[in-house]
Amino acid sequence: MAAPSADATHPNAAAAPSLDIAAAVAEMVACGSLEMSPDTPADAVRIAELLPAGTPVYVNHLPRYPLEHSLKALIALRAANLEPVPHVAVRRVASRAEAQSFFAKAGRLAGVGRALLIGGDIAAPAGPYAEGAQLLREDFLAGSGLTQVGLPGYPEGHPLISTETLNAALKEKLALARGHGLEPYIVTQFSFAPSRIVEYCADLARWAPNVPVYVGLAGPAGPVALLHFAQRCGVSASLRALQAEGMRAVRLVTHVDPLEQVMALAQHIRSGSASNVVGVHLYSFGGVARTAQWMNARITARL
Repeated sequence: MAAPSADATHPNAAAAPSLDIAAAVAEMVACGSLEMSPDTPADAVRIAELLPAGTPVYVNHLPRYPLEHSLKALIALRAANLEPVPHVAVRRVASRAEAQSFFAKAGRLAGVGRALLIGGDIAAPAGPYAEGAQLLREDFLAGSGLTQVGLPGYPEGHPLISTETLNAALKEKLALARGHGLEPYIVTQFSFAPSRIVEYCADLARWAPNVPVYVGLAGPAGPVALLHFAQRCGVSASLRALQAEGMRAVRLVTHVDPLEQVMALAQHIRSGSASNVVGVHLYSFGGVARTAQWMNARITARL
C-alpha cells in the first residue's frame, strides 16, 4: 500500500505512489505529450525548459481559423527542440488546396512528421472532408514528410456516434493510413474513469494489435474548467459513474491533479491488461505551462 504523502493532511491530497508505480508513472509521462494553443507560440520555450527534448506537443486547430494559423507555433516548437504535432479538425478544412498547402508548409518549415486527425465539432463540413477517412485517402500526406498519423479513440463512446460505427470507422482509417505508408496510433479522449480506459485499451489490443495508444487525461486545471470541458467533450458518463463513489469522486474532480488516474493506469499496464499504452496525453485545460510543470514533477519524482 502506498505511503501517505507529506501533504496528506490537506483535503485535496492524494497518496504518494510506491517506488515501482512512481517509476511507471514517470515513464508514462516521459513518453507522453501535451497540447498548446496556436495563439501563444512563445510557450514552446517554457515547455522546452521543463520537458525532455523531442516531447510531442500538439497544436490545437481552433474554430474559425485556417490550418495555417498553427504554423508559427509549430515552427517555434521545432526551434525549441520539441516535436510539433498539428491537430487537424477535418470538418473545418475549407478545401483540398488548404490541406495540401498546410501539410507541405508544415513539413518544410517545421519538420512535421506526425499529425492528429479529428472530425471537428461543427455540424456541416466547411469543405470536402466530413470525416478523417476522406483526408486519409489523399496522396499528398506522405509526400509532405508525414510518417505517422494519430487517430481519436473514445473510451466512453461518442455522444452522437454509435460504438459500432466508431469501430468500423477506426478500422477503415487504420487500413487507409497503412496503405499510404503512415504508421497509425491512437490518442484517446480524456476520461475520469481509469477502468473505462483500460477496458477500451484492452479491447483495442484484441482487434487492433500493435497499434500504440496514448491515453488522454485532463491535465491540472480548476474544477469549473474540468466540468465545462467534460460536458463539452461528451465524457459526462464517467462523471455520473463517479458520483457513486461519494467523496472520492469529489476529491478526484476538485483536487485537479491527474496523478491518481495515472497511478491506476500504471498498475493496469504493469499487470499486462493495457500493454498497448505507450504514454499519456495531457489536455492543457489549465494552461500549457501548468501542465508542463506537472509533467516535469512526475518525471523527476523518481530521481
